[in-house]
Amino acid sequence: MRRRAFIGLVSGAVTWPLAAPAQQGERMRRIGVLSHLSENDPTAQQFVAAFRQRLQELGWAAGRNARIDIRWGAGDDALYRRYATELVASAPDVILAATTASVLALKRATAVVPIVFVGVVDPVGSGLVASLPRPGGNATGFVLFEYATAAKWLELVKEIAPGVTRVAVLRDPAIAAGIGQFAAVQTVAPMNIELSVVGLQQADDIERSIAEFAHGTNGGLIVTAAGFSVNHPDLIVALAARYKLPAVYPFRFFVNAGGLISYGPDPVDPYRRAAGYVDRILKGEKPTDLPVQAPTKYELAINLKAAKALGLDVPPTLLARADEVIE
Repeated sequence: MRRRAFIGLVSGAVTWPLAAPAQQGERMRRIGVLSHLSENDPTAQQFVAAFRQRLQELGWAAGRNARIDIRWGAGDDALYRRYATELVASAPDVILAATTASVLALKRATAVVPIVFVGVVDPVGSGLVASLPRPGGNATGFVLFEYATAAKWLELVKEIAPGVTRVAVLRDPAIAAGIGQFAAVQTVAPMNIELSVVGLQQADDIERSIAEFAHGTNGGLIVTAAGFSVNHPDLIVALAARYKLPAVYPFRFFVNAGGLISYGPDPVDPYRRAAGYVDRILKGEKPTDLPVQAPTKYELAINLKAAKALGLDVPPTLLARADEVIE
């Protein structure tokens, strides 16, 4: 899906506008949303629109029987903590949260309010749930992908740019997912590939590290899923282009922003599925009885403009497997 706003579907307000009073005898249910993106990000608007549309299909209409309160964390831990406290104080019936950091903030704020998460890579390792089939506690949801997916990224680097012998992996070392994704890449790295790491935390550090890495020859990049990377796709794509580095990304919106190639789950689908869990919780089910689920849709996207700029000929076999090709 291309990074464009769903005009008219999502408002810029923090609280979803109420269309009309609740019908007599029908209780208004409060649904909190803690997003990991900024309010003006078109991708964030797509996610919320998909969540809201599915809720409407399930019978939860804003203004009639549901009120949706949205907070935009924008990858900022301080905002996650602040907004988690605000949302819990508003006494919601359930909260949708995206990424590990936002869920951790909510878990610190409440052990009672049900939480449905999306965008979490390792909920067990992060301490969010006891196990995938029996989450325990007040949180459940949909994992972003399994760590084994990260191994596929290295394969794609070699397939689209066979001359690469050095790969820098951009990851956040402060989160379990950053460690796990890099470990998965390491397990499949052949002896003739030299791996290095670049921390995904500060823009200046990333620019400096990539510039230093680019001094060598035959380099490529793997960008892992992390709060910084998904909130700064334009920056990372621009750095890869500036230094002529073939790069593989975890989501299609990087390719739509000018990146070379991506492989990962459909980022919108979990929001639709999460609406189903919210519906079940509002109807009386408990998070501990709803198993954590894995993605069901994966996408391969290729940007031929980026490939041409890098002087790469994309193999026909790779093009044939792509779900989206940008000419």
